Amino acid sequence: MNSTSSAFPGSLAATQFESTNARHAFPCYDEPAKRATFSVTINHNPTYTALSNMPKNEAESSNGKTVFQSTTNMPTYLIAFIVSDFKYSEGTFYGLKQRVYSRPGSEDEQEWGLLSGMLITQRLADYYGIDFMLPKLDQAAIPNKGGAMENWGMATYAENYMLYNKENSTIYTQTNIANIIGHEICHQWFGDYVTVEWWTYLWLKEGFAELFSFKATDDAYPEWGIWQQFHTDDYQTALVNDAGNNPTPMTHYVQTPAEISSRYNHVSYSKAGSVLHMWNHALTDKIFQRGLHNYLDANKFGAAVENQLFQALQNAINSESFKIPASIAEMLGTWSHNGGYPLLTVTRNYDDGSFDVHQKAFFNNETIQSDNLWYIPFNYAVKSKPDFRDTQASHYIPNVGNTKVNEKISNDDWLILNKQSTGFYRINYDERNWRLIIEGLISKPYQIDVRNRAQLMHDAYRFSSSKRLSHSILMEMLTYLSKEDQYAPWSTANGIINVYNRYLNGHGDYKNFQEFISQVTQPTYEKFGINDVPGEHHYVKYTRNVVINLACVANNEQCLKETNAKLQEHIDHKRVIEPNVKSQIFCHGLRQTSDKIFDHVFDKLMDSADQTERNLMISSMGCAQQESHLAKFVSSSTDGNNKLRSQERTTILSSAYTRGQKGLNAAIDFLDKEWQAYAQLSSATGRTNPLDIALRDMSSYVVSKEQETKFMALIDKVKGSSYVSTDLELVVKSRIVDNFDWLKQHGDPIMSWLSTYRSGASATVKVSTISIIVTLLMALHRMF
Repeated sequence: MNSTSSAFPGSLAATQFESTNARHAFPCYDEPAKRATFSVTINHNPTYTALSNMPKNEAESSNGKTVFQSTTNMPTYLIAFIVSDFKYSEGTFYGLKQRVYSRPGSEDEQEWGLLSGMLITQRLADYYGIDFMLPKLDQAAIPNKGGAMENWGMATYAENYMLYNKENSTIYTQTNIANIIGHEICHQWFGDYVTVEWWTYLWLKEGFAELFSFKATDDAYPEWGIWQQFHTDDYQTALVNDAGNNPTPMTHYVQTPAEISSRYNHVSYSKAGSVLHMWNHALTDKIFQRGLHNYLDANKFGAAVENQLFQALQNAINSESFKIPASIAEMLGTWSHNGGYPLLTVTRNYDDGSFDVHQKAFFNNETIQSDNLWYIPFNYAVKSKPDFRDTQASHYIPNVGNTKVNEKISNDDWLILNKQSTGFYRINYDERNWRLIIEGLISKPYQIDVRNRAQLMHDAYRFSSSKRLSHSILMEMLTYLSKEDQYAPWSTANGIINVYNRYLNGHGDYKNFQEFISQVTQPTYEKFGINDVPGEHHYVKYTRNVVINLACVANNEQCLKETNAKLQEHIDHKRVIEPNVKSQIFCHGLRQTSDKIFDHVFDKLMDSADQTERNLMISSMGCAQQESHLAKFVSSSTDGNNKLRSQERTTILSSAYTRGQKGLNAAIDFLDKEWQAYAQLSSATGRTNPLDIALRDMSSYVVSKEQETKFMALIDKVKGSSYVSTDLELVVKSRIVDNFDWLKQHGDPIMSWLSTYRSGASATVKVSTISIIVTLLMALHRMF
């Protein structure tokens, strides 16, 4: 098939055809299983450059006309072309030429993407045992593009997913670039070389790309330890999102373009990646690797369905005489065809050392029931043998619901299933075992794998939220954090604590919660400090930011003092704030600060031409806790004489009211006087009903009777206007009721536990103080 496109002078033309948009560019059978060869010719302004999937055919091209070599057999949605004035950097690794293209002036930011692309491409080729199949691989950073796209031989990315500035970019940007490159380059095999028969099987390419975005990055940069981030970003996210009332299976038939688009969700990405990760470990990497080679080789330049993957894995299993309780099609099929995932309930027999494991479907709503059952691989570790290295499945729960493990586990050993949390399920234990695990975490946390430490908290939180476990178990578990310094547990704790903080910040005993968080964060805060340290471990930088945020929100005096001092040094003496901690220093440095410093940051926002810096200033000023500062900040949203950009004005309020009680009060007080002016921002920003949207969102943060009274008075004032929907009052009342229900169900037991803990801590302090005084007196007595 031939495709010719003409491009007229302009800044940029770029395509994005997945899933069903190639038909808008040229006549075609626009389905993933239908493949053809394509000859692309682009007529364009001679001052621009044209790019496509294949290299330029130099012999047939001329000034203003670029002819490309014919493609290999490929689906329409992977065709791509760009006409631009982009500049590039290039390199060759193992004989494959790679380039990174981006707008002029950004060439210095291409190096990291080019290096990562070359390393990751070769790591994947080695793992799959299949060389990259085209003569070149380009990566292009597209301004104003969202996401990234795996066009065969020419992947495209949003600029922030490809460009890395050594001076100003953060460790998050660096990691994200490598990770997304891993995702798109994995697609060159899973999606391009072998595509899916139909979008029903989208997980068959997106699940692999999600898994190998981490697997390839880990192979390229093993010193990072990126699997901690896989655990928090993909595994835990999938567990949360796949536990709704009616979860969709990984394999799910779709037909219309809208239905196809809906498949690009957590199920096809994070869940599928996590399920594949589970079987990678359960079957061993050797078998998984061989199975993937079999799959790619058998279906090259074609399309596949899930059974072809199952057969390829089964062939690898058979070739190694590997023992499994049923065919891989039967076992993995229970995961691809059942929505949701299992809850394993472990009950120990402390007399004979055995334990029973029962499975049932897990839902966030504990009242929902399902008949779904899975084949579940698992393994376990115990306190007397705390070895979490071997993640191969030692046992399987058949899809009949239960299994018994006849083991001689000592009754004072903790028992933890699912080493390294590779299995995609939640695990609830009997209370005695939970207590033994907590003792183990407090006494010797590093005997337990870091991902298990994170997941134990994550499970305990979800169980306490759904009446499956006492809140005291989770709260006691959180006390071990004073000995924790790894990212995955702190990231998990951060999610839990932020939810609690959101609801409890209006409680009369809120200070008890703050004191508790301040205590458990203090040792790690002191260990890492507020300064970025060159050469330190990759995820220390992630952990530092989590701990700074938690400590300062908890009103830790040292944190507030040091972040404010660092911000003041930056403003008064031009001391550079390292990019990796900049957002934390600005946010928490402004929590307790002078008018001079706040005004300086405010003026910096107004004068800055850098959108990234402007976003940072807006986010940071919402952290302020002084009423005058917050009043000045929120009122800026409707001040037509300032230099705020139109799209920024409707982001101001949320920066304040999402940060706590004082920010919410400031937003309510402002809207009480200026609601009409705020509502009229719609004409300037293009955002529909900004007042209605703000009020609905604000209601989710109303957590005290005083706030409710003020907020509902505001609702009464605006509800009859044309600026809000007729159901506004009903919606916000419902959300506030939900908030108070949460506080009754969860807030009361949490605050009761904190009160008891505080009394115990005070008693401990008093006893310790008395002991110190007695010791000193005895020493003085001996001296004199």
